[in-house]
Amino acid sequence: MPRSSSATTGQKAAPASLAVSWLGSDQHGASVLTAARNLLAAEEATKAVLPPALAAVCRVARIDRQQLTLAVPSAAYASKLRQLAPRIIHLLNQKGWNLESAQVRVQAALQQNTTTALAREAVPLDENALQAFDTLRSQLRPGPLADAVSRLLAHHRS
Repeated sequence: MPRSSSATTGQKAAPASLAVSWLGSDQHGASVLTAARNLLAAEEATKAVLPPALAAVCRVARIDRQQLTLAVPSAAYASKLRQLAPRIIHLLNQKGWNLESAQVRVQAALQQNTTTALAREAVPLDENALQAFDTLRSQLRPGPLADAVSRLLAHHRS
């Protein structure tokens, strides 16, 4: 069994590059790879001409007989995309694509929760900060603010 070039250098080939080389090794796989690259290029070109909010959720689903099929997660996006379709086709044709029309499909599976929680980095208060809060607490009248400062100090000292 012949050794691959990655085996001779002692490096492991990335799974993606292995998949791409495998797809390119036969005629059917090569046609699938070409179609995938074509769709990715069309999606990149389409996203470049769309407003940012729409570009974030729009996917190129298919290109067939000079018709571009775009998929979005909701009817609201689809409505806006249908309004922009002639402009999108015109701009894509200026970039070298040969398209006549655009079809829009709603695919609810594309709906994603785009809000992500920001990673919080808790930095403990140093001794100077704790002393300042102690001073503040001693100057406050009893009440909700004094209670909150006391809880903060207890939390950071435990």
